Amino acid sequence: MRHMNLVVLALAQFLLALDYSIVYVALPGIADDLGLDLGTAQWVVSAYAVPFAGFLLVGGRLADRVGAARLFVAATALFGVASVAGGLAGDGAVLLAARGAQGVAAALLQPAILGLIGTSFAAGPARTRALSVWGAVGASGLAAGVVLGGLLTRASWRWTFLVNVPVTVFCAVGALVWLASRPSPAQRLPLRASLLGTGAALSLVLALTLIPSAWALVALVAAALLTAAFLAGERSSAAVLVDRSLRRLPSLRLGAAATALYMASVGSEFYVVTLLLQRLRGYEPLLAGIAFLPLAAMVTLGSSATGATIRRLGTPRTLAGAFALACAGLATLAVGGTGSYVTGLLPGLLVSGFAHGMIYTSMFILGAQDVPPAHQSSAAALLTTSQYLSGAVTLALLTLVLDGAHFGAAFWITAGCAALGAALALRRPQVEAVQPVAVN
Repeated sequence: MRHMNLVVLALAQFLLALDYSIVYVALPGIADDLGLDLGTAQWVVSAYAVPFAGFLLVGGRLADRVGAARLFVAATALFGVASVAGGLAGDGAVLLAARGAQGVAAALLQPAILGLIGTSFAAGPARTRALSVWGAVGASGLAAGVVLGGLLTRASWRWTFLVNVPVTVFCAVGALVWLASRPSPAQRLPLRASLLGTGAALSLVLALTLIPSAWALVALVAAALLTAAFLAGERSSAAVLVDRSLRRLPSLRLGAAATALYMASVGSEFYVVTLLLQRLRGYEPLLAGIAFLPLAAMVTLGSSATGATIRRLGTPRTLAGAFALACAGLATLAVGGTGSYVTGLLPGLLVSGFAHGMIYTSMFILGAQDVPPAHQSSAAALLTTSQYLSGAVTLALLTLVLDGAHFGAAFWITAGCAALGAALALRRPQVEAVQPVAVN
């Protein structure tokens, strides 16, 4: 039964990661079909990422309050309905609304997944093995998204949404059969703070999208005001977003920083490479998807190698080494990415892909290692909030750079973020408060 628990949870995580990246290769087709420019088209990604990040902490509290298993079923159903709406959308507004609904559903589903892992598997080797499997599947989902997106877009970009439906049905039914959880004592849901935080993030991304228009300043002022209201409310309200005891965990703080830098580096690599292949080189969606196959394979290999590396080196050193490797791969793309595929693009894809898999798995293992079982959902929400907020802001910045086809500069930005990740992990070896556990 426990194995089926993990199958359902890992498949749901695969779906969440897949849906972030599956639209990358489909973006040019979506833009052409619905009449969207590049700046608006990137909102197909951001409209998913920002609500995902903004409501994760509500999802974490809700999972603790009503039970992670119940929330898992409800969120999976909402995700499926939103996917149908996106696949049938006739204009950009409906599509973006559907993506936003997917993001809210993902925000409820993600902490339920990690909360169920935390309560289904005992702390130590069993939970670490489960997180390793979960991390490998999640990292593979991001990589598989661009490959599958290329295959599906050959028929129609709408299939990148409709493909979710059978997966959500299986996960919902599987959860009813194999998953169970108990609710915790009632906690106040931080809806006000989540709305303010989401509004601030949306305004900031909108400001970056509108540059150099005068409306960018208006959006930036709105972002500043909403951020100020969020911070003031968070300090004075009893409904703090994260339990104060969690804030003192150095491993959780480092994990949150790592998830942000992950999305600012290898997590945004797919977007840059997609535009390079389709806009600069004129690849058809199917060929672009095939071009991502080596990267996807290396992500899976990197995830698989993470457990053994953690066992030998510990999680912080593994994370630092993976970020350093990512920096090398992204720098290779910055130098030669616009050259031929085999000699210019492929080496960087292979190196950064392997590093991607290691970072994804190790950053969540590190972030969750000292968190008590009762707070696993809330801690998971904090880690993923950092991840997807960073992704949305980074994507908007990269869109500005890529609007002028400055692909080398875009890759250098991601390489710099990877270098910061390596430096941060190396400076904080003391977070390994416990001995590294055996991971298979």
